[in-house]
Amino acid sequence: MFFRRVPEVAPHELAERLRGEEKPLIVDVREPDETAVSKLPGALCIPMDQLPERLAELPKDRDIVVVCRSGARSGACTRYLIQSGFTRVKNLRGGMIGWSRAVDPKMPVA
Repeated sequence: MFFRRVPEVAPHELAERLRGEEKPLIVDVREPDETAVSKLPGALCIPMDQLPERLAELPKDRDIVVVCRSGARSGACTRYLIQSGFTRVKNLRGGMIGWSRAVDPKMPVA
């Protein structure tokens, strides 16, 4: 069985989109101890295990970018959201580690 890759956005592309007028909703699926160290401005923090019960908080008519530490958890959550009927969702490639390396080297990553 072959798995399709989830749609992704590169860190520098997300940074550009966040400077624009139609900002995507950032959904950070890391645990509270991780988001206490750092998070993207305006991010909605929904730990991965809470995502199924909190789907109603997410708009289906807005672009969503899912974020975690490295991109693995957020990739799984992106796949879950697509299977749940969300069509405007992407995974942040490389997660917060990728963001820190490409966009904001001073941002700590937990």
